[in-house]
Amino acid sequence: MWSSRKPKSFNKLALPEGPAWLASDLHLGADTPATQQAFLGFLHKAADEAATVLLPGDIFNVWVGDDTIADPPHWLAEALAAMKAAASRLPLYLGRGNRDFLIGQRLARELGAHLLPEVVLLQTPRGPVLLSHGDEYCTDDRAYQRWRAAARNPLLQKLFLMSSLAWRQDFARKARAKSMQVKRGTPLQIMDVSPDTVDAALRESGASVVVHGHTHRPAHHVFAVDGRRCERWVLPDWELDHAEPKRGGWLVIDKDGLRFQDL
Repeated sequence: MWSSRKPKSFNKLALPEGPAWLASDLHLGADTPATQQAFLGFLHKAADEAATVLLPGDIFNVWVGDDTIADPPHWLAEALAAMKAAASRLPLYLGRGNRDFLIGQRLARELGAHLLPEVVLLQTPRGPVLLSHGDEYCTDDRAYQRWRAAARNPLLQKLFLMSSLAWRQDFARKARAKSMQVKRGTPLQIMDVSPDTVDAALRESGASVVVHGHTHRPAHHVFAVDGRRCERWVLPDWELDHAEPKRGGWLVIDKDGLRFQDL
């Protein structure tokens, strides 16, 4: 069941005037050099053309704690430098996805960026837009939701972060391998968002537009909730290293509405 708060206490974010660019599921890592170069180009372009950049989760393929930035590998140092440069020119917001939910305030401070709440109601020229990573809507996958609840338990996170960086990195590699094995045996429709959960989120927030990533199924869905015309925009994932055709892109929100920009 959807468990977010009522509109009167909903996390809200008023965006500055001008285009907001939203990109999700970049999955940056040592083995994604082409994707990373595309992302660096995106940040450079955004600094010239956008008013805000929001990255609602899975920026990194894995994130085992902010102490990673103390001695980052070359690819990460390059990505962080580009993000810091972008954040010096416009507001940069970092979301936390299912692969990088341990992103914390230390990283945000280092970059001069801001952390997004798990679910946020954006105040845009188009009206309120409900934004999140999207995995919280995949409620038909009950096993995943149990794992998600445990992974976001503050006490368990604290205990995990107390272990050595090397141990955490090894744990993450093994966990990712197991996750991929489980996914191969799980029907695709179970791993997608639940329409009923999305409908409930829109009712509760009062928004008529929801934006999320996570599912790697970019699309623009139009549907009705209690007679209201509603829209669901699914952000594309980025993959320019291990797939054909290559893919990636972002969503633009401005006075003219919402639209996809493809790489």
